[in-house]
Amino acid sequence: MVKVIVVDDHPIFRLGLAASLAEMEHVELVGEAATAGEVLDLVERTSPDLVLLDLHLPDKSGLDVNRSLAADYPNVKVVVLTMSEDHHATIAAVRDGARGYIVKGADPTHIEHVIHSVMAGDVVLDQGVAQAMAELAQLRAATVSSPFPQLSPRETDILELIARGLDNQTIARQLVLTPKTVRNHVSNVLAKLNAADRSQAIVIARRSGLGRIDEHG
Repeated sequence: MVKVIVVDDHPIFRLGLAASLAEMEHVELVGEAATAGEVLDLVERTSPDLVLLDLHLPDKSGLDVNRSLAADYPNVKVVVLTMSEDHHATIAAVRDGARGYIVKGADPTHIEHVIHSVMAGDVVLDQGVAQAMAELAQLRAATVSSPFPQLSPRETDILELIARGLDNQTIARQLVLTPKTVRNHVSNVLAKLNAADRSQAIVIARRSGLGRIDEHG
């Protein structure tokens, strides 16, 4: 049996997903959580094989939970739950250890397929996400020798989106971060680039090749 935990703050969605899991072969729901704060304790108590994890939780980003699970419980596989085809959030989750994603409202047959595929060792992504990840890998490769080695991977992601002209609220939605966290990252990026303001940071980033995916898209 594949032991599964569902983490989502919407009771009706959890109820529907639990009903679907109950009908699946060799799948057992062993726990449910509505907040990020409940997850690690629940995992410790139930020893699941797989966690179905909503990225939008009331107390903390699901991306943070995903990173904690990868660090503390590397044998527990994570599949993220999203409301839409949010490639940025999915890429961030997979980069940090998730094994795939499911769009809420997906057919139970698809959910069952994803669960068993992930347990068999696969990473389950659709073509759009796979292409976006390939583009990100190319971007990262291009910026390895860039003038921004002082930036962390997350700060590089932030700078890339700044270079595309996105505001903090939009960046927060795409990376599943709080606006405050994004503001802090932006401040750090400006300081590390010695940029006087956001406009100067955009100029510096674009001169180094960031923001090109958006311009060509």
